[in-house]
Amino acid sequence: MKALLLLAGKSTRFWPLAEKTLFPVAGKTILEHQLERLKRCGVHEVILVTGEHNTEETRAMFPDAEIIQQEDSGLGTRGGLLSALPACGTEKVLIVCGNDLVEDKAIIDVLAAANPSTNSGRSGAILGKRMKTYFPGGYLNVENGVAQSIMEKPGAGNEPSDLVNIEVHAHNDASSLLRELESIDNDRDDGYEQALQTMFQQSNYAVVEYEGAWRAIKFPWHMLDALPFLLESMEPRIDPTAQIHPTAVIEGPVVIGPGAKVFPHATVKGPCYIGARTVVGNGALVRNSSIGDDCVIGYNTEVQASVLHSHVWTHSTYLGDSVVGRNVSFGAGCVTGNLRLDEGEIQSMHKGNTMGTGRTKFGAIIGNDCRVGIHVSINPGIKIGRHSLVAGHLMVDRDLDEGNYARFKDGVLAIAKNTARIPDPVEREKYLKGVTK
Repeated sequence: MKALLLLAGKSTRFWPLAEKTLFPVAGKTILEHQLERLKRCGVHEVILVTGEHNTEETRAMFPDAEIIQQEDSGLGTRGGLLSALPACGTEKVLIVCGNDLVEDKAIIDVLAAANPSTNSGRSGAILGKRMKTYFPGGYLNVENGVAQSIMEKPGAGNEPSDLVNIEVHAHNDASSLLRELESIDNDRDDGYEQALQTMFQQSNYAVVEYEGAWRAIKFPWHMLDALPFLLESMEPRIDPTAQIHPTAVIEGPVVIGPGAKVFPHATVKGPCYIGARTVVGNGALVRNSSIGDDCVIGYNTEVQASVLHSHVWTHSTYLGDSVVGRNVSFGAGCVTGNLRLDEGEIQSMHKGNTMGTGRTKFGAIIGNDCRVGIHVSINPGIKIGRHSLVAGHLMVDRDLDEGNYARFKDGVLAIAKNTARIPDPVEREKYLKGVTK
């Protein structure tokens, strides 16, 4: 079976972070985790369906992959399939959303349920999960294990069942799906679901009820939900080139990459990933986190349940339940608040509206190429856009757009445009070597 891995979404809800499928967690990008999972499940032929915004970067990272760029970005999933399905002819296809993380068993069970040689008359299979609370997705109506209909985002109280559609779908004839998609009105934003509705009525699609873990990555804080799921799949190892001081404590399942250094009296408590050439400084504590390559977790820093991309620098910093992009530095004494005083659900802003995150512990989301000064405090749920500067001694209590410069002026928080150039990590390394000389 050939798999279509759908990656064309623009990740607008993932702001201020960049392309979510290429964000590294536990030593691999989300896309790499997905490809390895498919391979373990016996699916070796995969087409990456990308969008105009991420095709070049994806091709650079995966030069040997078969990539098809979605032609019409306004058609959502249907648009990606209209672009990719012609390359599949009448073959069997497995459609997987690049942002939906599931256990291997889910994929294996869908493939088995769709197999026409063991299930006579079967046209395909759909993955579904029972939900206790409303989820804004597609709901399945099922009889005797066979899909009857699908209702997209019906609203709380209007669900036809408690079974939510997860985009792990097997179709035994790609051409049949293509014909149905071509007949859908282009004005609809749920074209794929409409095609499924018709196919459910005309064909036999099994519904596989899935009870395992499901991590759908849409908003940046969803990376914190995916973190333990991906850390658990690691094979613990310490690279022979890593340097671990005799007084350092390494506890639980931990990966420490090549050239990494763990200094005296530091603690790394698993599950945890420490990337290549990363330094965990004196007295630092890293627990239940993923730290990317070339980071410095400086003296007396604590990183807890967080995801750091690469080239992140800290010193006497507390990062809790936070996600930090590439090339970010924190001055001494910076703190991310990750718990409300009333211990209630932490809110976040999205397109000018306040929304619940579903989390009672949630720190900050910081985009690429940011600098945070000394003794800065960041309230729970705050997002800081890329290429921003935050001056020392500030309390950041609101989101900062890209390219902001936040500072105190006349006793109040003032936000202006950042005109300072933030150096690339490679340039910074050259500069530091020059100063040392």
